[in-house]
Amino acid sequence: MNIPWLDTHTPLPAPESAQKKGSSLAGLVAAGGGLSVTRLCEAYQQGMFPWFNEEQPVLWWSPDPRMVLQTKDFKLHRSLRKTLQSFIANPDCAIRIDNTFADVIRQCAQTPRPGQPGTWIVDNMIEAYIALHKAGFAHSVETWVKGQLVGGLYCVSIGNTLFGESMFAHQTDASKIALAALVAFARAQNFRWIDCQQNTKHLASLGAHEMPRSDFLNMVREAKKDIRPTWTFEPEHWDHLMMRKARP
Repeated sequence: MNIPWLDTHTPLPAPESAQKKGSSLAGLVAAGGGLSVTRLCEAYQQGMFPWFNEEQPVLWWSPDPRMVLQTKDFKLHRSLRKTLQSFIANPDCAIRIDNTFADVIRQCAQTPRPGQPGTWIVDNMIEAYIALHKAGFAHSVETWVKGQLVGGLYCVSIGNTLFGESMFAHQTDASKIALAALVAFARAQNFRWIDCQQNTKHLASLGAHEMPRSDFLNMVREAKKDIRPTWTFEPEHWDHLMMRKARP
């Protein structure tokens, strides 16, 4: 199995060159090359992302199929709608964007997950995405209750693309509220999709679905890279979500 090894100046191979389905490393494109802001932007603009553990080099992936949430397809189930209605009406509750990005990514790394003994959000990954945030390309959506950060997620956005990365919750539904807020923000900003990378039952239950990598890459290439919206969450953004009829 021939995996291209990158130095810091070697361009990433095309995502279509990833290891094929059926391989033990299906979707792997290359290894190495560092995690600079330039490298991360290069990867996301081609539909790739880094994913590796502490004992591995930087690994670049472009899975086929790709899990994607079309923002128009987000399933606001009845129970989540009730939770959101209570959250929105409570003056002690708030959604904040980019208020404490570093805390969000560290909480994503530290929060235990069933069936997952460790984390892929290792220290150099945290440092890299904090740098990407400072450059304006990584963002956090945060759920706050009584002045405490209780849940959230972080994502990457270059132009009008949205690549979801990870989320955490310290209270029931706190991460779902953050995701719902991201969808509401995305609809308000005319973002059509959120990349979810790989299939999970949780994401599928909220409306995400798999698509061929070729279709996903076409969407990435068609996205406008020169648009950088103002990343603030306004109360009226909820209208883009709550006005829609709940799906069964």
